[in-house]
Amino acid sequence: MLPDQANQLTSSAVLGIEIDQAMRRLPETGFIGLPRRQEMNDRIRNRIRTGLALAATIIAAEANGQDAEPRLYSNTPVGLNFLISGYLYSQGRLAFDPSLAVADTKFEAHTGAMAYVRSFDLFGQSAKFDVIVPYSTFSAHGLVADVPREREMNGFGDPRFRVTMNLFGAPALPLKEFANYKQDILVGISLQVSAPLGQYDDNKLLNLGVNRWSFRPELGISKAWGPWTFEVAPSVTFFTDNRDFFIGNRLAQAPLYLVRGAVIRNLDSGAWFSLDGLYLKGARTTLNGLPGDNEQENLRAGFTVAVPINRQNSVKFNASTGIYSRTGSGFNLVGLAWQYRWGDGY
Repeated sequence: MLPDQANQLTSSAVLGIEIDQAMRRLPETGFIGLPRRQEMNDRIRNRIRTGLALAATIIAAEANGQDAEPRLYSNTPVGLNFLISGYLYSQGRLAFDPSLAVADTKFEAHTGAMAYVRSFDLFGQSAKFDVIVPYSTFSAHGLVADVPREREMNGFGDPRFRVTMNLFGAPALPLKEFANYKQDILVGISLQVSAPLGQYDDNKLLNLGVNRWSFRPELGISKAWGPWTFEVAPSVTFFTDNRDFFIGNRLAQAPLYLVRGAVIRNLDSGAWFSLDGLYLKGARTTLNGLPGDNEQENLRAGFTVAVPINRQNSVKFNASTGIYSRTGSGFNLVGLAWQYRWGDGY
C-alpha cells in the first residue's frame, strides 16, 4: 500500500457512523449510544478514542491505494511523459478490542486515480517526478453497541508528490540509445510527500484526507539476472500532527516502517509479471498526549502483470491480500491501470 498505503498501504474501514455528537460528549457519556458511565476511567476512554483514531487513519491510507510498486527504480529513457489512469477496489474488515462495543465492521472502497510522471536527467542518472490525485467512494457498515450503523462518503484524497533518483546503475539515456542498456545492480532513492489537500471535515471522524503532511524517504535496490529482476526497498514515513482532529483534538502518529520486495520476470514482448510482498510496522497513534495500544504490524502478498498494447500504451493489473495483521484487520485489493507515454523519440 495504497497508501499509506500505504500507505503505501494506501492506500479502510470502520464507521464513524453517526458518532459526531456522541464523540463530542465522550468524556461524560461514553461511546455511541451506550448508557451513561460516570465512572468510566481515562484508560478506557483513551482506548476508545485511539481505536477510532487508528481506524480513521487506516481508512485514509487505504483510500490512497498504496501498493508494492514493483519496478519503481527501473531505468527509464529521459525526456518522456506518462499519463496514468487507474482504478482500485478494496474490501475487508477492521477488528477492535471487544470493550469498544464495535463489531462486524466491513468496508468497501472504489478509488480512481490520475497520475503524471516525467523522466529526466539528474547528475547523469535517470530520475522521475510523479504526482497522483485519488478520488474515492467509500462505504462501511457494522454494529455499534449491537446497533447496525453505516457510513458513506466520497471525495478527493490527499495528493502525493514524489521525486525518484537513481544513484548508480541507471545512466540517463535518450530513447534512441536506450535499446542497448542492460541492467545489472541498480540503487536509487526517492522522497514522497503527501499534502493535506483532500476532503476533510473536523466534525467527522472518518475522512478521505488526513489534514496533515507525511514524508516518506525510501531506498531502492534492484539486481537483474537474465530475464529475472529482484527488488527490495525499505522506507520510513514521518507524519506531522493533525491539530484539528475531530472537534479540536490533536492526533499524532509514530513513524511507519515498511519493507517491500518483488521478484520480476521480464518477457521478450515487453510484458512483465511479478510476485510482490510488503511488511510494515509502527504508526502507533497518540491522542491529546495519551498513547494508544494500536501499533500496526502487517504482512501482505500479491502479484502484478503489465502488458504493452502498442508503442505508447500499456495496461497493468495488480492484486494483493493480507497474510498477517497484528490487529486482526484485513483487506483485499485489486487494481487496473492504463498508461500512455509520449515525449522525446515518439
